[in-house]
Amino acid sequence: MSNNKFAQLINRINLYPPFIGMGIRVCSRNDDNTRFVVELRARWYNRNLFGTHFGGALYAMSDPFYVFILALNLGSGFIVWDKSASIKFLKPAKGTIRGVFEIDHQHLSAIHDEVSALGKNTYRFETDLVDEHGVVVAQVEKEVYVRMKSAERVVAENVDG
Repeated sequence: MSNNKFAQLINRINLYPPFIGMGIRVCSRNDDNTRFVVELRARWYNRNLFGTHFGGALYAMSDPFYVFILALNLGSGFIVWDKSASIKFLKPAKGTIRGVFEIDHQHLSAIHDEVSALGKNTYRFETDLVDEHGVVVAQVEKEVYVRMKSAERVVAENVDG
């Protein structure tokens, strides 16, 4: 998929049915797609028996954003995939939960240069999910695999895309 088509999909992420059903929405992102702020709001239809957020919803609000940042900023010459993920639940999650997912330009540049030199690598990112009082309710760790596409594949995608 070309970067342009990918960016268009991300522009409509708040219309993604699983996000709507779980009460997840992207509140903001910056123009260069290096930072996403995501919220999970408590609704009658997304609370468990204890009145707290489901753990799966906490993870879902964290799932795609590091891949999005890398894919949009590294360009079509790279393949980006989730490799692993973990979440530590620290406190019951009630109310509105917020996560900030960000990779700065310096780190993106270093990733670009490393993968260009090595052909592939795996990167680890961490994010705290916080409630409306600033209390960390969960910690998410993501490992993302990045590799160069073959030259033939890049040329074919640029012709098709």
